[in-house]
Amino acid sequence: MVDRYASFDRLAFDRPAPHVLRVTINRPEKMNALDAEGHDQLERVWAAIDADPEARVSIITGAGKAFCAGGDFASMPIGGALDPNQEGARSFRSATNLVMGMVNASKPIVSAINGPAVGAGLAVALLADISIAAKQAKLIDGHVRIGVTAGDHAALIWPLLCGMAKAKYYLLTNETMTGEEAERNNLVSLAVDAADLQAKALEVAEKLASSAPTAVRMTKYVLNHWLRQQQAVFDLSAALEMINFQGAESRAAIKAVSEKSTPEFPDKTYF
Repeated sequence: MVDRYASFDRLAFDRPAPHVLRVTINRPEKMNALDAEGHDQLERVWAAIDADPEARVSIITGAGKAFCAGGDFASMPIGGALDPNQEGARSFRSATNLVMGMVNASKPIVSAINGPAVGAGLAVALLADISIAAKQAKLIDGHVRIGVTAGDHAALIWPLLCGMAKAKYYLLTNETMTGEEAERNNLVSLAVDAADLQAKALEVAEKLASSAPTAVRMTKYVLNHWLRQQQAVFDLSAALEMINFQGAESRAAIKAVSEKSTPEFPDKTYF
C-alpha cells in the first residue's frame, strides 16, 4: 500500500518488489519540471521513506520521456528574479533541504534516469546512491545557462564524481552529456539501453533490499561523509546562486531561454 504518500500529489508511488518503493516524478506534460510544490515534495519525501517500515530502498524516476527538466520557469517570479530577502532566503533553505535531505536519508536511493535531467532534476539524479542512466538520456546542469552560479548539487558532488577538470568543463560550458558519456566520465554509476533501464534499476534495488539493511545504511552513511565535509562548498554555491537570481544577467538569460533567443548581457560585471 502507498496510501501513506497520498499528500505527495506531484509524485507517484508503487512497490514493484518486496521492500522496494518506486517514486515517479509525475508531471509529464511539463517534462516533470518542478514548481514550488513539486520541489517541496522532493525535499520531504526522503524522510517519509525513511519512516516507511515496508521500504528498504527507493527508486526515483520520471514519468513519460523526461526524468526532470529542473525548475519550472513559468512558476518563477515575474522576470525570473527572486526577491532579495524573503524569497532568496526561502530558496536557499529549499535547495539545502533537497540536497541534504538526500545526502542524509538513511535508506539507499537508486535513480533511473530515463530522459532529460536538468538543474534540480539532475541534482536528484546524481545525489542518488546508485545512478543508472539510459544511454541516450541528456544530462545538463543548466545553472550558468540561466545566469546563475552552479549551486544545488553541482559544486558539491561533480568534482567528487568526475574530477575537477571535467566538472569545470561541463559546468562552465553547460555542454550536454549523454548517459553513455556520463558513465564514461564517472558521473553516473551505469548506462544501459533505454529499454532495459527500469529492469536494471529494479534489479539493483532488489539486490540492495535483500542485503543486510543496517550494513547497507551504515555504508551509505560513512560514504556520504565525503559530501557532508563539503557543506561549506555547497552553502557558498547556493548563496551565490541566490545572489545571481537578483541580477540583470539572470533576468536576461531566463528571458532568452523562455523565448529561445540569444541573451543580451550587460557590459558591466559585478564580480
